[in-house]
Amino acid sequence: MTNAMWTYGVEWLAAAAADPRACKRAWDQGHGTALLEAGRFWDVVSVPERLGLLALDLLWRPSLPVPGPTLVDTAAQRVGFFLPPDPHSRWVGAGLRHAGRGSWVAVPPPYRSARFLEWLVPPDGTGVLHGPGPLEHALREANGTLAVLNSPSPDGNSDS
Repeated sequence: MTNAMWTYGVEWLAAAAADPRACKRAWDQGHGTALLEAGRFWDVVSVPERLGLLALDLLWRPSLPVPGPTLVDTAAQRVGFFLPPDPHSRWVGAGLRHAGRGSWVAVPPPYRSARFLEWLVPPDGTGVLHGPGPLEHALREANGTLAVLNSPSPDGNSDS
């Protein structure tokens, strides 16, 4: 990413904060994360890390647009996908968490990781987010792949 894209990404992400200037100061001078409210500019769907990494890989297909912002929390072993806010969203699945209006998400600045949080796809400032349809399809496909990989082999052992 270019410096201009980093700047746009910072401004775009900080706009979700109650005080964008304080948010940017926290990123630069504090412990490197800021709590931002979901539900206004974006929601976050968080899934177990293995499922999320596989789904993100599936979203990098040449026929699809570049994936939206994606964050990994290595301590919690979860991947968060930023998508358009939807107050009527019904994201359901084992281990799936939806952060919408009234939820808060800890995020590092787009230009570096902080503690256990790291951007796999940082926001570029254009406002591009994951599309709910392609994300759901990728998660279903990834879940199917993981089910096959985790199924017992004929000798009774799991492949993982």
